Amino acid sequence: MPGWASSLIGAVAIIAVWWLASIIVPTTGTYAPVPSPPAVLETLVTDGIGFYWPNFSVTIAEAGIGYFWGNLIALILAALVLIFPFLDGVINQFAVITYCVPIVAIGPLAIVILGGAKTAGDPSATAVFFAALSVMFTTIVGALLGLKAADKAALDVVAVYGGSRLTQLRKVRLIAALPSILNALQIAVPAAFLGAILGEYFGKIERGVGPILVAAQVSLNSPRVWGLFLLCAIVAIIGFAIVGLIGRVIAPWSAGTKAGV
Repeated sequence: MPGWASSLIGAVAIIAVWWLASIIVPTTGTYAPVPSPPAVLETLVTDGIGFYWPNFSVTIAEAGIGYFWGNLIALILAALVLIFPFLDGVINQFAVITYCVPIVAIGPLAIVILGGAKTAGDPSATAVFFAALSVMFTTIVGALLGLKAADKAALDVVAVYGGSRLTQLRKVRLIAALPSILNALQIAVPAAFLGAILGEYFGKIERGVGPILVAAQVSLNSPRVWGLFLLCAIVAIIGFAIVGLIGRVIAPWSAGTKAGV
């Protein structure tokens, strides 16, 4: 079955289950916990792009900044493990900590230290921090797995000709690890976007997906809440697909295609 066909079947199945749930789940007065797909689409059209884009653009900017710095730090830490092997345990523990740290516990501390947005429409420093934090685990683990999977014979050839660990990293390990690194960077896209939204929940920001999502929840506007969920999923899927496309161009062998095809 072609990939597009399975994706289409999955989308239709999700919409069918969603529609069925909107019928089965009871409503409380005028409040419907699970609104029907037409009700959500009607709300999206009524609100319009003028309502959603100013807020989504802020969150996307926060996710992008956090994605860049979080992945950069993760890749540097992964490279340090191969140059200085004694750091392996420390950096792996750091990656696990970034994944397991309770956001509810450090969120108030982050908002006090970093603050939020300086003016309306600016990215929140706290949201950027949580976006960066959300991508470190997957990128560190993916990069380390790829870097350690390099061909031993090629590494020995570099060592025989007097190459250092840094030379092995540049000449052999990075090429071998590129597919794994690109896969990790692809997975990090939705993680960064989710981290940015969680960072906005702690306040000190006027625009963003977090504030309008909180407002919709407080006002029991379930069609808008579900519409925001749908738009967030679309943004994450688009980012995921873009990074995947870049990966196929940079490392076509990872997708089973030939270079230049």
